[in-house]
Amino acid sequence: MVVWPLTLRKRKRGSEPPAHCPRCSAFTTIPGPSSIEEEGSKYSPMPLHLIKLCVGIDSVADLRAWRAHRAAQGHRSVCPTRQTPKRAAELLDGGSLYWVIKGQVLVRQAIDEIVTEEGGPQPCRIYLKPDLTETAPQPRRAFQGWRYLEAADAPPDLATGGDEAVPQDLAKQLRELGAW
Repeated sequence: MVVWPLTLRKRKRGSEPPAHCPRCSAFTTIPGPSSIEEEGSKYSPMPLHLIKLCVGIDSVADLRAWRAHRAAQGHRSVCPTRQTPKRAAELLDGGSLYWVIKGQVLVRQAIDEIVTEEGGPQPCRIYLKPDLTETAPQPRRAFQGWRYLEAADAPPDLATGGDEAVPQDLAKQLRELGAW
């Protein structure tokens, strides 16, 4: 059950409040998205994602090469941050980290684990799965740190392989011309 605020309206003198609006509270309990954990629920969970700038990387190929280099040295794919996400449980339930490269969301990595250590300049470590999934380019302005990204606002994944795969440079030019 979720507590949703009710819109309170003035009522005529002497009239009774609606049955669903108790006089003592401006809130009421109604079925909502939190009942998704219940067996057989009609609600489907929508994962929460993060979005972050990928500084120092010029293309998805550069990011792949960097991740492969670090993996060869025995390091896990990690994103260190100052702030621990307060909604970490939602992120771990199918969330991804979307990377903004040169002003465009181009790729995502699934979130594997979130660890908060004591001390240090960046005590939170967001560990990512090694696979990079390319997404449809979506323009984004620069920002600092990371932001939450709702599933409805996340760009869709691109088709992988086959004849339908289009180079990203060509896709960007077509989008700028309005042809795609």
